[in-house]
Amino acid sequence: MNAEQIYIAIAILVMACIAVLVHLKNKTKKSKPLSPMSSLAFGFVVAGIVFGDARWIGYSLMGIGVALAVADLWIQRKK
Repeated sequence: MNAEQIYIAIAILVMACIAVLVHLKNKTKKSKPLSPMSSLAFGFVVAGIVFGDARWIGYSLMGIGVALAVADLWIQRKK
């Protein structure tokens, strides 16, 4: 494994740990599940990290994910 793959693996592990901690913390609260659009945005960001070897692909996927997340926030704010 080269250094880039190690950094990618660490980033994915950190995001998974944060997701587990948030899930455990919010177990007592009634939290809304992720909307389909925000799940898709999260998937694009993770795919951008995974396919980060080709910068234009990685940045494009991350940009799509961020754009979808912002659009989802805007839609949820209107409701």
